[in-house]
Parts: sequence; structure tokens; C-alpha cells
Amino acid sequence: MDTTSEPPRVRVVEGVLRGCRQAGAAAFFGVPFAAPPVGPARFRPPEPPLPWPGVRDAARPGPAASQGPSRLAHVLGDRTLEQSEDCLTLNVWTPEPDGPPRPVLVFLHGGGFTTGSGGLEWYRGAELARRGDIVVVTTNYRLGALGFSYLDEGNLGVRDQIQALRWVRDNIAAFHGDPGAVTVAGQSGGALSILAMLSGTTGRGLFHRAILQSTPAGMRPQTTEVAETRTAELLSVLGLRRDEAGKLRAVPVEDLLDAQREVTRRNAPLLGPEPPFQLVADTSTVAADPVEEVGGRGADGIPVIIGTTRDEAGAFHPGGDRGAAVTESLFRAPMIRFAELLAEHGNPAWVYQFDWSPAGSPFGACHCIELPFVLGNPRAWADAPMLAGAGPSTLVAVTDLVQPTWIALARHGNPCHEAIPDWPAYRPGEAAVLHLSTTPTVQKGQR
Repeated sequence: MDTTSEPPRVRVVEGVLRGCRQAGAAAFFGVPFAAPPVGPARFRPPEPPLPWPGVRDAARPGPAASQGPSRLAHVLGDRTLEQSEDCLTLNVWTPEPDGPPRPVLVFLHGGGFTTGSGGLEWYRGAELARRGDIVVVTTNYRLGALGFSYLDEGNLGVRDQIQALRWVRDNIAAFHGDPGAVTVAGQSGGALSILAMLSGTTGRGLFHRAILQSTPAGMRPQTTEVAETRTAELLSVLGLRRDEAGKLRAVPVEDLLDAQREVTRRNAPLLGPEPPFQLVADTSTVAADPVEEVGGRGADGIPVIIGTTRDEAGAFHPGGDRGAAVTESLFRAPMIRFAELLAEHGNPAWVYQFDWSPAGSPFGACHCIELPFVLGNPRAWADAPMLAGAGPSTLVAVTDLVQPTWIALARHGNPCHEAIPDWPAYRPGEAAVLHLSTTPTVQKGQR
């Protein structure tokens, strides 16, 4: 890779990329990891990317996957990006100067399989890459009905993530990343995707460590029967029969999104926080019960961090017993079960609970609140209501605890570091949980 004052360049399998410099790192945006899933390729598994002639400009993020508004904008603030079905791109940040191969951290965004983008400023990886001397990757994947309806196959959004990881395996050395030291971190739907990839056979072996943040594992994958029913509803809203499913490839994307919203509205009383289009238990990509499947195999021995926030459902149901019940059933209890299974099968995980929130916040330590501190860019979240009232020094202090923890796992396979030197793994009879706040503490007890 060129490290002169000129824009950085790398050669990957498909051609030459010209990036830019951002916060002390070389950055490459909007890099295709798959062929465009448009036209006849809509609703089909991703194919390898196409080569390009000459030098491809990689100085700005690619379009987000087609989607509607975020249901958490009242907590996170609102961000918009250009949208397109031609969305299968990723972004790479690598420190300078060049050196020996560095560990790689791939981050999968959340959004309930319905919204989000790895190109959002929220997920900028420059600070994390520079601080940890690691290579950071963020990626897009298909969302909503385009990524998780069930026609001939399901789980297209997860298959996109797997294709992105294959691209990382084949190309990350060009960015001085080590393809043999890949950590995948994800939040919410991104974390559930990691659990799904570990549960099936299609995505195994593509990463070596995992960080699961706020995994809604109480939301089990749909059976193929349920998934077919949801897709039939989508067809019906569009005036199509099941035997006319092929016509979906020609429906304008705006009409598809409108139909997706109508299916969501019709099923809202039954589904609650669960989206109508999500993971499908197809055995090859996703197991019927990922927690039991992955936990029962000890996650194949890979080091794992598991965590939730104290008040996950504060983002959906601020205050009250309902929010506490959702936090427990959808997030905390399934992850404790996962930790127990891993420990029983010889691969204990490190378990945390993120407790910090601004004083007096109506959302508490809610879903997504740890994200600014993982990527190390609280400034990108300056207008997020969930951070309202927090002073700059506090934001820096929390970042200085969280970032080194994620970096330590990526670099060493163990999350302990100078500021948190004694975080024991979760073992039967000694249920150790790290409570992350301005003063981190480890609590041990019998679950």
C-alpha cells in the first residue's frame, strides 16, 4: 500500500482502489464485496464482485441498503444516506505506517434486519483502527424483505455477511490485515447474525473471535413455514399469487418497501419487537436454536465476549415493568444461558453488562448506548438523545475503558487490559459479570 502524502492505494483481487485519509488512518469506502443484487439477481444469494478497469475511487461510502426510517431515531438521532439495491459494499480503515500483518475487526451493524448501514458516520472505524493498531471493516447487507423474505432461499442478508467475510479472507492482506486473526463484532441484529453464522455450516471458519453486543437471542429464527407465510403476505399486498413470486424481481423498490411496512403493521400485535422478515432456520446457514446449537459446541473453541446493556428495552419501552421484562426475556436471559452452555462445554466466555447512562436520562443504559464508545467516536453521536447531558470528559473516560477491551480480544484473544486487568471468564458456580461504567466492577454470583 502506498503511504506517501498522495491518497492511499491498494490492489485487491478485483482491481486498484484509491482511498483517502481519515483521523490518522488510511480509509477505503464503498468497496464492492459482491456483484450488485439487482434485476435477475434480486432475491438470490450474493455472487463474487466484478472486476473493474483502472483505479476505483474509494473516498466515500457506498449507498445504504434500501430501507425505511429507523424506529430508534428518537433515541439515536437521525441519519440518512443515499440508498440503493446496489448496496453490497464495505469500508476498511488501516493504520499507518505500513507494518506487519495486523489483527482485523469486522463490525456488523444492527437495526433489526430492517435499517442501518456500515457506511454511517456512527460506525467510522478510524479511531478504533489507530488506537488498537488493527484493521477495521464495516459492511452493508440486504435488509427487510429484500434480505430476509423467503422465496427459493432465505437468509440472504446473512449470506451477504458471509460473502463479505470471504472477501476479507481473500483481500485483507492488501491492507496489512491478518486473514488468520479476524474478530467479528456485532450489535443487536449484527450480533444475532454472528450467532447465526456460528450455528450453521455456511459461515464457519471465516472468523476466529467474536463479540456479541445486545444480542436479541430471545427472538428465535422463523421456521420455513412461518417465513413462507410472511412472504405470501408480502405477495398478497402487492396483488401477486405465490406462483407469481418471480414477478417480485420487477416490482419497484418503493412498492416493495411499502408492502413490507403493511406486512409489519398487520403482524405488529403478534410480533411485538420482532420484524416480520428475519432469520430463517434452514439448517445450513442458520440453526433452529442458535443458542443451544452454538453453546452446545462450545462455539468451536473461539474466544467470545457476550454483553447486554442494563436497560436494553429503554429504547423501546422507557421505564416500567414492561421494559424490564423485555430486557430480561429478549436479551439478558438468553445470553446468560449461552454463557452457561459455553462454560459447560469448555469454552467460557467473558460476560459484561453496560451500566453507564447520563444522569436523569429517560432511556437509561438502553439498547445501542455502548456503540459510541466501541468505535471511539462519541462526536458522531453528539445529537443522540440517549447521550444528552453527558459531559465530554465522561464520554472520553468511558471510551478509554470500552475500546481497549474490544481491542484486547482482537489482538490477544483475551479482553483484559491495564484498566480492566481482572475480568474472569464466566464459569458454572462463579457467574462473573463485568459491569461497565465509569468505574468498572466485576460481580460474581450463582445464577
